[in-house]
Amino acid sequence: MIDLETAGEGPHDVCEVGWQDVAIGADGRWELTEERGAHLVSPGRPISPDTMAVHHIRDGDVAGAPFWKEIAPSVLRPAFEQRFCRPGLSGGAQWICTWKCALRLWPDLPRFSNQMLRYLRRPAGLVHEVGLPAHRAMPDAYVTAHHLRDMLNEASLAQLLAWSSEPGLLPRVLAGPDRGKSWNLVSAVSLRELAASRDADLRFTALTELRRREADFSEPTVPAQAKLL
Repeated sequence: MIDLETAGEGPHDVCEVGWQDVAIGADGRWELTEERGAHLVSPGRPISPDTMAVHHIRDGDVAGAPFWKEIAPSVLRPAFEQRFCRPGLSGGAQWICTWKCALRLWPDLPRFSNQMLRYLRRPAGLVHEVGLPAHRAMPDAYVTAHHLRDMLNEASLAQLLAWSSEPGLLPRVLAGPDRGKSWNLVSAVSLRELAASRDADLRFTALTELRRREADFSEPTVPAQAKLL
């Protein structure tokens, strides 16, 4: 599990990388290992006040630290961060998006951010102090690794990778007059409008619901009793 803190939106703006390893235990179930850590990284430019207000990493903290392209290969061996962890740095590794997988596995939850999952689900074994401060690379990777462990123990690795390769399947409508509704309660007219949304997750989920309804409608009905000849 990898987490990055950044100085901006550019592909080289990383200012900290943290990791927490997850592996299959002796009992065949996934568990966290003792392999975790973090490195400060020089973004090669001043850190903006906006991002400092989130992670509190200052220019002086990263002075003399290695650049991202220098340190990334040693951390991503291979280990939201895909726009920074380009294939050349991560060895072409496939990625699991814990947000997208949480939507599938725990759709009844009200929210799906890393920290909300932490307090809504209260994963077993998560040491509160190790997961602090929030919005720093190693603590965030540590918290997210608990979600990943639980996901891997509920679904196969192949399934998590498949879900991660698609847009998010939203359990409820997130915008517009149908906000908060389950998708089965949304009218066909509204679904078609949402299916044209610029938001990839809204569009994907609306299209998925439309296809489900089309499949239900076209499925032939079997008579309760065969006709007599």
